[in-house]
Amino acid sequence: MCLGIPGQIVEISDVAQLRVKVDVEGVRREVSVALIGLDGPDAAQVGDWVLVHVGFAMAKIDESEARETLDALKALGEMYEQELSDYSADIEGLEQDEAPRSPAPLDPAMVGGQS
Repeated sequence: MCLGIPGQIVEISDVAQLRVKVDVEGVRREVSVALIGLDGPDAAQVGDWVLVHVGFAMAKIDESEARETLDALKALGEMYEQELSDYSADIEGLEQDEAPRSPAPLDPAMVGGQS
């Protein structure tokens, strides 16, 4: 499964190399628009929203789709953060309930593959 992140083109940085700068929630990064192009009626332009995956703008999308996707990603992130927080609390509770234990002694018959 691939995950594309919406970003807005803020600058055409290198026409010859088909490189642009996109803003993804305040983070700017340079990506390739080789799959979209900078010429023609569907060319990438400053202000366009694109779906970015592994350094490539995969497709142009409209602003409402970009906002909807960003909102969904934020919600997933919040759920993930909450799940990690709940898991950490569970682990901490288990650690506090258990007294420290020494490791079990090794069975000499099992060491070195001997039986």
